[in-house]
Amino acid sequence: MSKTIWSVDEHLADILGAVRPLEPIELQLHDAQGCVLVEDVIVQIALPPFDNSSMDGYAVRVADVEGADEEFPAVLTVIGDIAAGSDGLPGDRSVGPGEAARIMTGAPLPAGAEAVIPVEWTDGGTGGGPADTMRAHRAAPEGAGGEVRVHRPVEARAHVRARGSDVKPGDLALRAGSVIGPPQIGLLAAIGRSTVKVRPRPRVVVISTGSELVQPGEELTGGRIYDSNSFALTAAARDAGAIAYRVGAVTDDADTLRATIEDQLIRADIVVTTGGVSVGAYDVVKEALSSVGDEDEPGSGIDFRKLAMQPGKPQGFGWIGPEHTPLLALPGNPVSSYVSFELFVRPAIRALMGLQDVNRPTVRAKLNTDKALTSPSGRRQFLRGTYDAEAGTVTPVGGSGSHLIAALAQADALIVLPEDVISAEPGADTEVILLR
Repeated sequence: MSKTIWSVDEHLADILGAVRPLEPIELQLHDAQGCVLVEDVIVQIALPPFDNSSMDGYAVRVADVEGADEEFPAVLTVIGDIAAGSDGLPGDRSVGPGEAARIMTGAPLPAGAEAVIPVEWTDGGTGGGPADTMRAHRAAPEGAGGEVRVHRPVEARAHVRARGSDVKPGDLALRAGSVIGPPQIGLLAAIGRSTVKVRPRPRVVVISTGSELVQPGEELTGGRIYDSNSFALTAAARDAGAIAYRVGAVTDDADTLRATIEDQLIRADIVVTTGGVSVGAYDVVKEALSSVGDEDEPGSGIDFRKLAMQPGKPQGFGWIGPEHTPLLALPGNPVSSYVSFELFVRPAIRALMGLQDVNRPTVRAKLNTDKALTSPSGRRQFLRGTYDAEAGTVTPVGGSGSHLIAALAQADALIVLPEDVISAEPGADTEVILLR
C-alpha cells in the first residue's frame, strides 16, 4: 500500500531503484549517436597512419634550405608530385641533396625529406607563383619538374604530422560510459571502427489526456485549450537523449486510454502520461490504471501518490504490460507536468541509458528579488528562475501558478525552496537546478 505522503527524494529513489539500463546492442556508427558505450574502445592503428604534410608545399631536406632568404633563395630541383591518397614518389624514389618534391596537404612525406616548406615561402616552382602552381598541380597532379626557389629556412619536422601523433595502437580511444556524439563518431570512424557496442537510446511514448485538449492548428472552441504538454514533454524526452513518440490527446475515457497505452507498448521502453492523476471526477489516468497489475507479481501495477512538493503533488509510477514497461503518470497543469518530468522522468531516461549521473546539475546562488519568496510548510517548492553564472544570482520568473507557461519559457533554472523553508529573503543562498 502506498504511503500517505511521499517526499520528492523517496519518489525518485523508488523510480531509480526499479529502472534498469537497457540491454546493450551493436550499432552502426550512424545509428549510435546519443547512445552510451558499454565497453572501452582500444585503438588498433596509428592516427595518422603515416607521416604526412600539414601544408601544400615542398618536401625538402633541412640542409638544402639552410640560410635561404629573399635575396639568396635555395634553388632545388623538383623531382615529382605527391598527392593526398598516393603512395609517395613514383618508384619509391627518395628526396636527395638539392631536390624537393611538390606535396599536397595530407600526402605522405617521402623518404629522404625531413620537413615541408609551405608554398607561400617559395616562388611556386617553374611556371608561375605559389597559388598558380598549386592550382595547376591539383588539375594535373603528374605535372612535376623544373625548379623551385625557397626563400626561408625550415627546422626538421616542420609542417609534418607525425605518425601516431594523435593516437597509437593500444591507446584508449573512448572509455565505457561515454556518450557518443559527433566528435566521438569522428574518432571511431578515423580509427576504422564501423560498429560500436552501446546501450540504445530509450524509446519514450508521451500521452496527454483530457477531452478539453485540441491540437495546435485546429479551431479553438469554447471551453477547449491547446495540447501543449505532449509537445513539451516529447521535446524534453529528446533533450534527455531518448527517442520520443508523441500520442495526440486521449479523451476522458478509461477504456480508450487503456487501449491506447496497450497499442503503444510495442514501441515503448517507458510510457509517460500527463493529466488525470488527481481526485477529480474525470481523472481518467487514475481510473484507467489503478486496477492494472498482476496479483501474482508483487510490485506490478501503477501506484498513485501524493508528494510533498509544489507544483506536482499528484504522481503515479509503476509497471504495465507483459514486458513490465515502466509508466510515469504526471499531473496535467503545464508547469507541474514539466517540473515533474525534469525531476523524475529525465533521471529515469538517463538510468535506462546506463548513465551514472542522471540528474541535472545544481549550484548555489543568491536570490535576486525585491521581496521575500513564500513557500508552504512541509512542501519542497520549485520556482522558475533565470541564473546568472557571472553574478552568482538567480532571479525568479513569473509567479508560483502551475499554469504559467510563458514564465516557464523564459526560465533556465528551478529555484528550490526546501520543505522547512516558508520564506526566502532577498539575497538568500538557495539551491538552483540548471535546466540548460
